[in-house]
Amino acid sequence: MTAHPKISAPAFEADTALVDEIIPSPNVNARRTGLRPEVLVLHYTGLPTFARSIEVLRDPRCQVSCHYVVDLDGRVVQMVAEDMRAWHAGVSCWRGETDINSQSIGIEVQNAGPDAECPDFPDVQMAAVERLAADIIARNTIPPRNVVAHSDIAPGRKIDPGERFDWRRLGRAGVGLWVQPEPPEAAGAPSPVGDARAVQRVQTLLEAYGYGIAPNGHSDDWTATVVAAFQRHFRPARVDGVIDRSTIATLERLCAQIGVEIER
Repeated sequence: MTAHPKISAPAFEADTALVDEIIPSPNVNARRTGLRPEVLVLHYTGLPTFARSIEVLRDPRCQVSCHYVVDLDGRVVQMVAEDMRAWHAGVSCWRGETDINSQSIGIEVQNAGPDAECPDFPDVQMAAVERLAADIIARNTIPPRNVVAHSDIAPGRKIDPGERFDWRRLGRAGVGLWVQPEPPEAAGAPSPVGDARAVQRVQTLLEAYGYGIAPNGHSDDWTATVVAAFQRHFRPARVDGVIDRSTIATLERLCAQIGVEIER
C-alpha cells in the first residue's frame, strides 16, 4: 500500500467490495437537503500519472474531488463516501438540475488526456469501470439516461472522458444507454440540416434527453456546442457540432429508447 501525506479528511468505510484502497479527500461537504445520488458522472483525470491525480484530488488548494478513481491497471480507490458531496462536476446541468454534485457520484478514470493525445483506455481499466459503475447503479437505482460524461453536463467547458472512451462497451453491459450511431457521410463535408423547424426539433430532443439547451430554432453557437457534446458521447466518429443527418438519426434512436419522439 502506498504511503500518502497526512491530510485532514473525514474517515469512512468503503461503499463497495470493489474498492482496493481508501484515500480520503478533504474536498467534500454534505449533499443539498433532499438530494441523493441519481446521476453517475464519468470523467478522465487529464493528469499524467495516477499518483498525481490522487495528489490533486486531495489537495485543499485545488478544491476538486471525486468518489472513485480507477487506475490504468484497474485498481479502484475511493476518496469520498457516496453519501457525501464530492466536488467533481463544477458548473453543470442535467435534466434541469444545476447542483449536479449534490445528486451525483463521480468516477475519475486515469487518462493523461489531451496533453498525451488522449491515449486509449486499457481493457483491464474499462473492465474495472464497467464493474464499478454497474455496482453503483444497482445500489443507487440510477436510471440509464443518467449515466453521463462530464462533457454531457458541461458542454464546451469539458470534453472528458472523450471520444475514445468505450461507451458502447458500457451500454452493452447495461451501464447507461447506447444505440448504434448512424455513420457520418463517408466523403466530403457533412450536409448540414439548417432549417429552423429541423433545428428546433433537434434542440427539443436534446433537451428531452437531458442536455441544458432551450429550443429556439436557431443554429447558434450554443447549439453547436451541445451537439458536439452529444456527438462526443453517442457519435464519436466525427465531433464537429454540425446538425447533419447522421446526428439526427442517432439522436432519434437514443430518444426512442426513453420513449421520446418529437413530431417532424
